[in-house]
Parts: sequence; C-alpha cells; structure tokens
Amino acid sequence: MLQKENDILNRRAKALAKLKRPDAEKKTIETVSFLLGTETYGIELGFVREVLPLGPVTLIPGIPEYISGIINVRGEIVSVMDLKPLFGLESSISPEHQCVLIVAAPAMAFGILADQILGVRQIPPETLQASLPTLTGVRAEYLKGVDADGLIMLDAEKLLADENLVVNDDK
Repeated sequence: MLQKENDILNRRAKALAKLKRPDAEKKTIETVSFLLGTETYGIELGFVREVLPLGPVTLIPGIPEYISGIINVRGEIVSVMDLKPLFGLESSISPEHQCVLIVAAPAMAFGILADQILGVRQIPPETLQASLPTLTGVRAEYLKGVDADGLIMLDAEKLLADENLVVNDDK
C-alpha cells in the first residue's frame, strides 16, 4: 500500500513541476529611483553598490563641470558625477539634502549625485518606451527607456563604460 501512495505522490509532484506559474515567468528590472532636479530617474539596482549621504567633496581643478569632485568612501577615492549639468537640468534642492549613489562595475566605480532617493522599484522591461522626443542629446545617449510613470531609466552599462566620463584612466 505504501508503494502505491508513493507512486501517486510522485506522479502528482511531476505534474505540478510541469505547470508554469505566470508569476515565475514575469521578469522585472529592479531599479533605484531618484530625483535629478524635477525629473525622476532610475538605475538598475545590480549596479548600485551603496547609497550615502553627501559628505565633504574635494574639488579638483581642471575637471569637467559634471564632475563635482572626489569623496573618500572607507579609504577608496571615488569621483562624484553630477548629471544635472551634463543633462542640462536645474537643481531644485539644497546640497545638504543630496546623496550619492555609488555605481560600480568590475572596471569602474563612481558616485552619482542625486537630489533625493525615492526608493527601489520593479519595472517590467516591456513597459519601457525606447525614447521621448524631449530627451535628446547627451541624455538620450545614456537612456535605456522611459516607463509609463515617467521614470527615466539610465543605462548603467553605458555610463560605466563611456571613456568620455573617465577623468583619470590608469592605462
């Protein structure tokens, strides 16, 4: 009798394993959403190493306007990029409320200055529109898409791989 029950249970387990769950197939992009001026941006969570309050930034002469300077993150020197001048945006918040998203890939890490962190969101990739007519120039180069809520998704891979954004290359 025990063998018969085991056979029945094994058949049920195999049948259930073959069933596809609709939730299991839905893939989403986890993003950290933040404000730059009055616009909402997002970057993939997998590229965000940490979020820090903005502390003292050491200014470096002769660097591009979009580089705010460098900060010390537990002994690691990290450049801080302010995307607002690069994207042609106005700042709408005082510097004491800003924070830094440390984004990293194996070859590079830098901080992105954010006016406010809004949280972590899940975005279905199929909801991202390729572009908006108002997002042109440099901003469009680093754009992955725009979702239905108006979140502008940045392409972290392009940001981290762009040689034009590297201030000091060790090569």
